[in-house]
Amino acid sequence: MSSLPHGIPPVEQLLPHAAPMILIDRVVAVSEDRLQAELEIRPESLFHNGTGVGAWVGIEYMAQSIAAWAGYQERIKGGHAKIGFLLGARRYGCSVPEFATGMRLGVSVQLLLQAENGLGSFECRLTDLATQQELAQATVSVFQPHDATHYLQEGMA
Repeated sequence: MSSLPHGIPPVEQLLPHAAPMILIDRVVAVSEDRLQAELEIRPESLFHNGTGVGAWVGIEYMAQSIAAWAGYQERIKGGHAKIGFLLGARRYGCSVPEFATGMRLGVSVQLLLQAENGLGSFECRLTDLATQQELAQATVSVFQPHDATHYLQEGMA
């Protein structure tokens, strides 16, 4: 599924984030229109509340997996991860109130639409890797401008 000569790089090389803001642990599969990532809920996980991480953080797990997909696509072209923006999620549904400490989650994202102007839409799912039960799903909309610095400067002017 991977197209880079040495396989899938570490997630830190695919995201325009730095620790502690990297929330996914690894990318396990990627193609031209899909990505699968994994993470484990640990006591030191960002947003951990003592027993787990609130289900609302699932949207960010999905968004970071989309960003990793975009970073991988850039690396194939010889580039690097670029800044993007989470615009929103439609129909986010989660069957648990929180992701419990010790839970291992799979995140799958599939490209539905990518426009020339940087708008994109992805079908996303979170799965409990121990039981293979789907826990959450959403359609996530993102925006990756061609020049994020210029875009941000114009927005602030």
